[in-house]
Order: sequence, then structure tokens, then C-alpha cells
Amino acid sequence: MKVIICGAGQVGWQIARHLSGERNDVTVVDSNADLIRRATDTLDVQGIAGFASYPDVLDRAGARDAEMIIAATHSDEVNMVTCQVAHSVFGINRKIARLRSQSYLDAIYSDLYRRDHMPIDVVISPEKEVAAAALQRLSAPAAFDTEVFMDGKAHLLGITIDQDCPVVNTPLRQLTDLFSTLRAVVVGVRRDGTLFAPESADQLFVGDDTYVFCHHEDISRTMEIFGKRTSKQERIVLVGGGNVGLTVAQHLESGASRMRTKMIEKNRKCAERAAEALERTIVLNGDGLDAALLAEAGISRADAMLAVTDDDKTNMLSCVRAKAEGCPFTIALINDPTLVPLMTPLGIDAYINPRATTVSSILRHIRHGRVRAVYSIGDAEAEVIEAEVLSTSPIAGRTVSEIEFPEGVLVGMLRKNGKIVRPLASTRIDEGDTIAVFALAEDVPKVEQLLQVSIDFF
Repeated sequence: MKVIICGAGQVGWQIARHLSGERNDVTVVDSNADLIRRATDTLDVQGIAGFASYPDVLDRAGARDAEMIIAATHSDEVNMVTCQVAHSVFGINRKIARLRSQSYLDAIYSDLYRRDHMPIDVVISPEKEVAAAALQRLSAPAAFDTEVFMDGKAHLLGITIDQDCPVVNTPLRQLTDLFSTLRAVVVGVRRDGTLFAPESADQLFVGDDTYVFCHHEDISRTMEIFGKRTSKQERIVLVGGGNVGLTVAQHLESGASRMRTKMIEKNRKCAERAAEALERTIVLNGDGLDAALLAEAGISRADAMLAVTDDDKTNMLSCVRAKAEGCPFTIALINDPTLVPLMTPLGIDAYINPRATTVSSILRHIRHGRVRAVYSIGDAEAEVIEAEVLSTSPIAGRTVSEIEFPEGVLVGMLRKNGKIVRPLASTRIDEGDTIAVFALAEDVPKVEQLLQVSIDFF
């Protein structure tokens, strides 16, 4: 399939890496020649330097026979015009645009994106995706990463192994014997900075970051088995009242649990806007690093603090100060992936990577065939792919033990006849089943082949 990706930043580059790895014909367009050079040097893609919204630039990129265009530049307006040109001039069938401005995303203006108006098939909002990720983190506060699969019935949990973990130094194969009814599978482990898919004889050590698939009904039990106590979140402090913070606060207000939320926003206009939009949230105007202001927000009594400003260092230091004041759980929004290794030494419990979240969202909308969801882990180190098993797939009709998965691949969960089951070596995978697979980045193409995505992809 021929795809044009407009924007060669982190999001565009990651999308290009995914699609080119699946042997699609990918062309990347960006006005920055250095970014184009990086993409063509590191990926199997073609590059065009120029403004993506210009018809002649899209023509040079091969728009006349392209089947999809993904507009992910830093400008909402460029992304929108690019999709309009792609539709009106070149007749490209599928158009995806990343839009940030809340005015473009307001539901009352959704008619704007009809094919006879502004023909955009899928609108991706990074702020909404990040807000959703933040809410997921709050729902499982003891996990450093969370994502839902199989219509919310299966969860991927990132759990750090601490000294008091009951299953530390226990071979993974023994977990099945010790907890025979637990619907949970360890699919990934990060140790000393390296992510790998563990074997049954591997043990979990203190300091490991583990990725565990579990049934949604077994989340609390899974967390307890891995040494994490689940507590109800009642008092939340938000640092940052921009689009992300405001969206999170609105969701918290509309939830059935009726959490008590206080927000700190440095910019007075943003603070006033948030105060007008929120009903039960107390908005404080000031610096989230100010100890006196954090005390006024009740940080010592808060169950969690979420720092979502547009400055990584502010978010990190706010979390550090909140922990020092007695807040048990902190989440930081981190744009720069090179700062992630500092999270644990600084005592920050969880982080959200907006780029990874946006990439996962775009991939989820791109894959129109049997792939139902994709989640990018870390700095594109691994993926979790949820897909329906086709009759033509090499894995259909075979047991898990009979399938020659690469070393970096593990089956996390299986939906069979409407039920979510933990896959065992003897579990048979049939046509129509839904499978969730953890795969290291280098093994993703092989997984795509096993799922026969290349045949029934779009």
C-alpha cells in the first residue's frame, strides 16, 4: 500500500517506521530537510522536502496513486489543508489528521469534517489521547503503565518489582502452579534498561519493570500478588490547567466516584478559563513548584498528583516536591524519552509519553483489517498487537506450543467464544479468536506475517 506521511517529527517518524517495516510504500514529507534526511537514512522510505499542503509537493510525493495520507505536522491548519488538497486534487481515499486546537475538536462543530466540507476521515487529538492515558494511570495507581484491550476486558499493567514483592526470585512457570485461577501473564520485563520477553524459567528480580496482561476482574488480585496495594483515589491534585489538565478534570468531575480535585495553573488566563469550565474543581493560580501553593492545595493529604504542564522539568520537579510533602503517588507528563530513566531515581511513580500515546492512537485507526488495537511500549521498543485470527493465518487451528513465535514474542491474552482466557501451551487458537500479542520491535514484521495482516490489512 502506498502511504504519504506529512511531518517527519517523532510521531511521523515512528509511524513511518511501523508502516515501512510492514513493507508498505511510504513517502515522508516535511519542510525541514534535516528531518527528511534522518528519515531516509534510518528507514526504508522516500523523502520529499517541502510544505505538505502544497499540491505540487504532494504530487512529487506520489499523491496521484496514494491510498492513504497521514497529516501529522505541528500545524493544525497545515494538516487540515493537506487533507483537503489530498481529497479534492488527488482523490486519496483515506485521510488522517492530527489536530490540537480544542476549537477544532468541539463536538458541536463535528459537521466540519464531512466529505463535502473538510474531508478528514479520522481526527487524532493528542491532548484527548494523553488525558485518557492519564485517567487510566489514575485507575491503577500502583502501575507505571496501563492500557486496555479486548473492549476493556483485558488490561496491560506495568508493575515495578519491589523488595516486598511476594513472587520475587520465583520462576515464572511456578506462578501458574501457585495461582492456578489467576488470569494473568507476564509478557515483558525491563532489566537494567533492556526490554525482553521472558521465558518460563526466568525469575523476577527487585528493580525489574514488568508488563503483565490480566483479566479486568483480576486487576486487584494481580497487583496484590506482585506486591502492590490498591487504594481508592479520592483526592487529586492537578498541576497544569491546559487542554490536558482541563480534560482530565472534566472527566474526574463527571465520574461516579466524585473525586475531590484541585488544580494549579501558572498562567492566569488559563486558570480563569479552567475555573469557568469546571464546577467542583478548585483552581489555584500559581507555580506548581511553590511549596506554599502545594500545601494550600492539600498535597500532603492527596492520594495522587498529576503534573501535565507543557514543560517536562516542571512536571518532574513538581512530582518530586509532592512526594517530599507526603503525596503517595505521582504521575508526570514527559515529552522527552531520554528523561524517562530519571523517573525511578527521582521517585516518580508513573509517566505518560504523549508521542507514544499519539502513535498508538494513529496505528489503531490505520489498521482497518483484522488488527483491532496497537500499543507502543517505551521508546518504540515493543508493541502489543490485538488482532482477530483469520482462517488463512498460519496460527489458526494450532496450539500455542505448536506455533513458532520469535523469541521476543509472547501471547498475552485470548478471547475465545466471547470469553477472555489466559493462554496456556495447550490452548488452541482458532479462526475468529482475538489474540493479544507482545512483540519486541524487531519481531513485529514476523507477527504481522503470522497474523496474515499483509493479506487482509486495510
